[in-house]
Amino acid sequence: MISIEPGHIEKDFKIYKNIKYIRFILPIFGLIIVLGAIILGLSIITLVKVNNKVDRIIDKHHESTSNAKARQQSLNSILSESVRIEDAMSHLNELQRIAKVSNGTRAINTSGFNATLDYITNYLTANTNYKVTKSFFFLRDFALANNPVLISSVNGITKNYTYSTQISVADFYHAVYSTSINTNEFTQLTAIPNVGCSDDDWQKANPSPAGRVALVKRGTCPFREKIALATKYNVKAVLLYNDGTSPDRVSPIEITLAQENSMPTLFLSFTVGQALLNSTQNTRSNTRMKLLIEAKNIPDYPVGNICADTPS
Repeated sequence: MISIEPGHIEKDFKIYKNIKYIRFILPIFGLIIVLGAIILGLSIITLVKVNNKVDRIIDKHHESTSNAKARQQSLNSILSESVRIEDAMSHLNELQRIAKVSNGTRAINTSGFNATLDYITNYLTANTNYKVTKSFFFLRDFALANNPVLISSVNGITKNYTYSTQISVADFYHAVYSTSINTNEFTQLTAIPNVGCSDDDWQKANPSPAGRVALVKRGTCPFREKIALATKYNVKAVLLYNDGTSPDRVSPIEITLAQENSMPTLFLSFTVGQALLNSTQNTRSNTRMKLLIEAKNIPDYPVGNICADTPS
């Protein structure tokens, strides 16, 4: 009679269960491997197709770019070959002829400028199919009726300064688009700290510049910004002066203010400006100014533009 121990039976049962589990799980692993291989294959195929499509797009773009460059080069070649030196010289000679019969200039607001507009318009109309039109806008004109006058009074001692179109000998010069002023009485002078480029400079001025003549040094910001601040703080007139930082920044200069300027303005040499500044810094001095600027009352002048448009 065979004796079977309980321990052997339990061990054999465990082995049987393991074998059964392995037989069950192996097909699942096989299925997972097969599915993974299929997915990997599909991914590779998709990537290959996408790469091929991208390559075709890039090739098409390169081809398009190359064609565009070729067309541009062809167009540039046609344009450059159509320009002839003798034609350019012919136009230049005609423009020079116009200048000679117009006091040597073709600047705006001159007969030379208007004749130039007519020449260009007539040529384009006769030799092209462009639609040629003229348009005009207006600019403010400026001219002095008389030489301006500038006089200072320091503790009752007056000094008359020199105006001259010869800058090297002038104490002061006019500013284009300055408005007229005639101060029959002397007006107090206030020096603006620093260079008058900020509200802080004008607010720190002592005494307040309102209703007075303001003395402002050149530097840092455009003259138009200084004048705009002077207008904001209700200054009566402005005396700008050079900064003397180099030999060519000592004499007065001609400056052009904004077309819409409404501030009477003169430009002084560094020497005159510095002397006036020193007098204002002396608390025992009483510095006052008298100005006369008389600008002509002349109408605005037209400036023409030409537009040439293709028919399409």
